[in-house]
Amino acid sequence: MNEMLNKKRFVYADNAATTQISEEVFQTMLPWLRENGYGNPSSIYELGRRAGFAIEDARKKVADALGAQPNEIYFTGCGSESDNWAIKGVAHKLAAKGKKHIITSAFEHHAVLHTCAALEKEGFEVTYLPVGPLGLLDPKQVADAIRPDTALVTIMYANNEIGTIQPIPEIGAICRERGVLFHTDAVQAVGNVPINVKEQQIDLLSLSGHKLHAPKGVGALYIKKGIIFPNLIDGGEQERGRRAGTENVASIIALGRAIELACADIPQKIAKVTPMRNRIIDALLELPMSRLNGDREKRLMGNANLSFVGAEGEALLLGLDMMGVCASSGSACTTGSLDPSHVLLSLGLCHEVAHGSLRLTISDWTTEEDVDYIIQAVKTVVERTRNMSPLWEDLQTGKKTVPFSR
Repeated sequence: MNEMLNKKRFVYADNAATTQISEEVFQTMLPWLRENGYGNPSSIYELGRRAGFAIEDARKKVADALGAQPNEIYFTGCGSESDNWAIKGVAHKLAAKGKKHIITSAFEHHAVLHTCAALEKEGFEVTYLPVGPLGLLDPKQVADAIRPDTALVTIMYANNEIGTIQPIPEIGAICRERGVLFHTDAVQAVGNVPINVKEQQIDLLSLSGHKLHAPKGVGALYIKKGIIFPNLIDGGEQERGRRAGTENVASIIALGRAIELACADIPQKIAKVTPMRNRIIDALLELPMSRLNGDREKRLMGNANLSFVGAEGEALLLGLDMMGVCASSGSACTTGSLDPSHVLLSLGLCHEVAHGSLRLTISDWTTEEDVDYIIQAVKTVVERTRNMSPLWEDLQTGKKTVPFSR
């Protein structure tokens, strides 16, 4: 083990936060930044028309990946923008009909939770469904929460911290039967699980390019045909008049190619990545007072989120960084907060257990050698961190106990 760690290497294990732009995607977008592709898509001369045609080609690729129609895809700046537009748009549209109730889960991404909180200040009522200890919702919870004044159900497809995959088709069927619109934040799911918005009865879906080896600053929102709500940005006729502003041509084209690549071989990726993820989980669970957060099976193929009691999360990240391993203690959007992750607390974990969390998210770019290094590095850093921890010393001597279960 020591010999392996003495040969420091760089291992990226934070793909849930962002992904590296793939070489093929980069080469696809490059000409649209220079050469003959920099024209404004709204212009009528050939340079502009060429950019406009390329955007529509990318729109079709996104639509094909989701089982949607091209005219149901709207390009945005990111997943958070897509979430905001979908939730606020539906809420404001249906409020005029007396529907001012929204249903979501307690462990959504903050792009959803903070949007719902903003709507509550406007007089909307939000039901936050609790999740079980494994991080899963029961579709019956949704059915029981729907009321005559419910405007929207918004449930994330896969959790950004613990990777649990929700029963989206079942929830979609319930919403369709009850005549309630259904939105899902699928930022973590697209490219990792097969998605078909028609078959799964999804009305609105958010996604982001930088989770798919495309650049940051581009996303998309699927809006089922026939659903009309306020424009996001008024101005020009871009995105069929619903989101004005000159298009980010190169990034949109990159997203189109990235989602095409990501969705082309999902079963093969699952077959490759899942065993590596399981090897990480099994090896790290050998450490005393360690636990896996989230369901073992119903989780994204590359997500391993574990807690190590007595090893504070920030110290783990700094120690791993010194050894060349990039990881996270939760959501990158909350980095810097001293409060435990709301996702982990929603599972019923106490603060001491939640504070010791580590999120490792690998991809099909990860190698078996990377996995070996991750395992040994984490074990070394956990042991080192615990040796400096007053909490760990008190636990070992019996001066303190914490509620803990695997």
